[in-house]
Amino acid sequence: MTESAYRAAGVDIDAQDEALARIKKRVRSTFTPGVLSELGSFGGLFRPDLTGLEEPVLVASADGVGTKLMVARLAGDYSTVGRDLVNHCVNDILVQGARPLFFLDYVGAGVLDPAEMEQLIGGVATGCEANGCALLGGETAEMPGFYQPGDYELAGFIVGLVDRPRVIDGSRVRAGDLILGLPSAGLHTNGYSLARKVFFDVLGLGVGDRVPGAQTRETVGELLLAPHLSYLAAVEPWLADERLHALAHVTGGGLTDNVPRVLPKRTRAEIKVGAWEIPEVFYLLQEHGKVETEEMLRVFNMGIGMVLVIDPAAAGEMMPALAAAGSKPAPIGTVQEGGTGVVYDFPPPATGAVEADLFDD
Repeated sequence: MTESAYRAAGVDIDAQDEALARIKKRVRSTFTPGVLSELGSFGGLFRPDLTGLEEPVLVASADGVGTKLMVARLAGDYSTVGRDLVNHCVNDILVQGARPLFFLDYVGAGVLDPAEMEQLIGGVATGCEANGCALLGGETAEMPGFYQPGDYELAGFIVGLVDRPRVIDGSRVRAGDLILGLPSAGLHTNGYSLARKVFFDVLGLGVGDRVPGAQTRETVGELLLAPHLSYLAAVEPWLADERLHALAHVTGGGLTDNVPRVLPKRTRAEIKVGAWEIPEVFYLLQEHGKVETEEMLRVFNMGIGMVLVIDPAAAGEMMPALAAAGSKPAPIGTVQEGGTGVVYDFPPPATGAVEADLFDD
């Protein structure tokens, strides 16, 4: 039998069909009552439930997982990055008070491997299920010459819904508000170009190695593939509570760039460094990468994945509820009148410890 000309050019349609066949059941398991179309349609059909909404507003966002995919490739494990993608996108619309409706994914590859594709899209489906979000459709592209064999690109697009009177836009934030931080599970999906350089190039480690001198028993791969958390379950009960004044998803730019996005003019956030537990991975990155504290706080989330700006009088009720929902909050600062941006309050420098770097302003 003559080889397909398209396959000879590097694109295997049969492999794409096999990959899609593998994940059909997983994708269908994410379908919610609003899904009206079947897999394979040119476009996904979705009918949202608008019951009880005065003025429904759609909220949309798109993102990727960046070079975390390169760590997944080195580890030979693509099963977690799909969840990272969904959780990241869910958090991005959650900060405006939106609940997710449906999700679309895009996977680009140099050479499409059905088993790896099953892991990638299966992870997306797992993330969608966990967040009550339908995986409505997507696109798979095999592009030899553009992507190299073993390379993957993974991007996602989310649409959610919020009632316009319930949009959280920071307009209720005022001086004196309390800033709560919800813990991250490590780097989430930001700062991986620097992290890879430190662990793989500077230290010469592999994904299966442990960092010399580290207290953790996790390997480099385990540290870097720790999942990007979703905060939907913890925060959702408070979305309609007017004592929740603002939310900020701490992604690229860290606390330094993301918290000011929800602050009114002529207000600043005063953040007390050390008010929360900073995971060891960040100390390791700073020490071995010789990264200045200011840059650490702008590149990485430093252990805080989501920020809530609240009425201080609500703390006694809100903090135990957030902890019971599995996301232990820490009061990390306050909103103050005057100035802009984030001002960090550092404790006295520690001596004789790695941690000293992060507390040295």
